[in-house]
Amino acid sequence: MTIITLHPDFRIGPVDRRVFGSFVEHLGRCVYTGVYEPGHATADEHGFRGDVAALTKELGVTLVRYPGGNFVSNYVWEDGVGPVEDRKPFLDLAWRTVEPNVVGTDEFLQYCEREGLEPMMAVNLGTRGVAEAVALLEYCNGEAGTKWADMRIANGREEPYGVKLWCLGNEMDGPWQIGHKDAHEYGKLAAEAGKAMKLTDPSIELVACGSSSMQMDTFGSWERTVLSYTYDIVDHISMHAYYEELDGDRASFLGSGTAMERFVERVVASADAIGAEKRSDKRITISFDEWNVWYLTSRFPGESNLPIQRDAPRIIEDRYSGLDAVVVGDLIVTLLRHTDRIAIGCLAQLVNVIAPIMTDPDGAAWRQTTFHPFAAAARLATGEALQVKVDTDTIATAKHGVVPAITAAATIDPDTGALALFVTNRSDQEQTVTLRHPGATARIDGGTAVLADHEGARETQEHAEAYTPVDALPVEQGNGTITLRLAPESWTAFHGAMEL
Repeated sequence: MTIITLHPDFRIGPVDRRVFGSFVEHLGRCVYTGVYEPGHATADEHGFRGDVAALTKELGVTLVRYPGGNFVSNYVWEDGVGPVEDRKPFLDLAWRTVEPNVVGTDEFLQYCEREGLEPMMAVNLGTRGVAEAVALLEYCNGEAGTKWADMRIANGREEPYGVKLWCLGNEMDGPWQIGHKDAHEYGKLAAEAGKAMKLTDPSIELVACGSSSMQMDTFGSWERTVLSYTYDIVDHISMHAYYEELDGDRASFLGSGTAMERFVERVVASADAIGAEKRSDKRITISFDEWNVWYLTSRFPGESNLPIQRDAPRIIEDRYSGLDAVVVGDLIVTLLRHTDRIAIGCLAQLVNVIAPIMTDPDGAAWRQTTFHPFAAAARLATGEALQVKVDTDTIATAKHGVVPAITAAATIDPDTGALALFVTNRSDQEQTVTLRHPGATARIDGGTAVLADHEGARETQEHAEAYTPVDALPVEQGNGTITLRLAPESWTAFHGAMEL
């Protein structure tokens, strides 16, 4: 039997709403025929699809990172502003696609404004440098009377956009990145770009590139070196992680949240070591600005094997199963267990490309299985994250070693007492959980569960929409404890209340 213990006075910290972010990159059909499709039956006057916007709101997305991703390291942002008829297409080397430059900085930022989304912009530190990064910042945030701000005004936007979050490049540790650099080269460049950007607008927050994954040969040393140059300038360091089921190894796949947790703890340790060395009271937080289930090994041929294509080709359009949805829910549990250090999260990506939302050109938009756990967590996880003690059995996995059979995260809204509890059952058996809340009263009012399956990917709209969350198994309450029943290989979001 598993015992989960929590109390409203034992808290990790506030849940930053930016942890429920997503990612729009000029990759495949994420932009064109994804968020943007003039002429679509639901398109607004600006060409953005209303059905996708409605699903994005239902998903609970708060923040969107743009324009990349690998795309940004070869991007000339100036070519994507001004009259659309004057913009010239260019060859994106990251995804070997001819980019038409129809959607650019202004279109994206105005879309965010209309939809109530916070933008997170990335600057190109692959093929470009300090001057170009500062120019983009001035274009977005500058007041009238300077070159780039006046260009924005001439392009029809009088008021500054006030973009607060900025990524200093993308995955610069990766040999696949255009303009790849070693840690010293990148650290020096990021420090200079960040310094100049904060002189331009001191109100912004900066994200330094961390490791592209924990499997990188340079992991650990990369963080230490980069932060040794940038610690006093940046606010966050990025983390990227993708997980997939390989060779039918369900146990390891279901244990992916443990691997993510180890990744977080090691990055935090690296950042704090530099802080200690500098005798700094500042604490670097994490921007986990790419995470998801991605069948990178088994379904993607690699960028270098892609032919040069036009017209928003179908690239990396993974279709997801119920098992994938359970793992996505478990990764969210990990994010919520570290709200004291994770300030930002971006599910990569929003539409069509390894995404919770899929579209047909000139057709429908629909939810993938992975839509459901994200939407439930974004809706219920408010206020502050609680410290959750989980006493449970363990499961041996081939890839991650021994992992807990049950994982959990919880949040409480201090104003209303609303309690949310998110629990993953990684085992293939139904599990009984005793929820203890000593010194406090608590109740569970209901819950929904995402269940794994053995059917594989949900390939069509009709197939995907046939998969929906189910009501949680019966809950028994009384005598200071609550008994929860968890379906095999499931992720469950419970809601209720707690007070002293």
